[in-house]
Amino acid sequence: MIPKIFNRSKSVVSKPARSKVLPKLSKKHLGDKVPKRGNKFAPVIASALLKASGWRTVGEIPNISQAVVLALPHTSNVDGIYAIPSLFALDIKISIMGKHTLFKVPVFAQLLNWIGVIPVDRGNKGSVLQASIDKFKTGEPLFLGLSPEGTRQYTESWKTGFYYLAVGAGVPILPVAMDYNTKEIRFMSLVYPTGDIEADLPKIYSQYKGVLPRHLERLSQPLQDINNAAE
Repeated sequence: MIPKIFNRSKSVVSKPARSKVLPKLSKKHLGDKVPKRGNKFAPVIASALLKASGWRTVGEIPNISQAVVLALPHTSNVDGIYAIPSLFALDIKISIMGKHTLFKVPVFAQLLNWIGVIPVDRGNKGSVLQASIDKFKTGEPLFLGLSPEGTRQYTESWKTGFYYLAVGAGVPILPVAMDYNTKEIRFMSLVYPTGDIEADLPKIYSQYKGVLPRHLERLSQPLQDINNAAE
């Protein structure tokens, strides 16, 4: 079921309604603690690509060295075409997890390390969670990006591993939205997990109110519910 708030014509969707509250983000806004790539040329090229596409990055990235970063909603492979340049334009380094077998080829492993892929053995779910917690426990700067929907298709609920990872590592959760209505990558308010998932999840859901994905019919149920409740 598609939320009523998203039942709008293509002509409306094609005209981005820019955020009037959230400021535009650029590389210069990142604090000294935020994980960075440190590349001089990539931000220039990525910024040009982002501008040409009509997308921009808004919000605020707190000056912290560690966080679990949520990427939502993710309904299409096309999302990466806009999301990746936005990260390179900011020169921010958000790491993701990948199969450890991908690192068997040395040259490819170097590329994956540069991108920010962390090798994990997905064959053991418990070990993945603990390995991720241990990665934070080293104290090294780390923004770990996760997609709690776990799929680009419709899902009735989110995978909650991201929450227990944040609790176990003692780090905050940074929600990031990709809004096709405003053509914005939106960094939103930090959520510090208390250990009470039933109380904390609504704090995250609420920040995605009104966010429009590329494919409306694939929007996860929690985000459909938050938008229907807003009417």
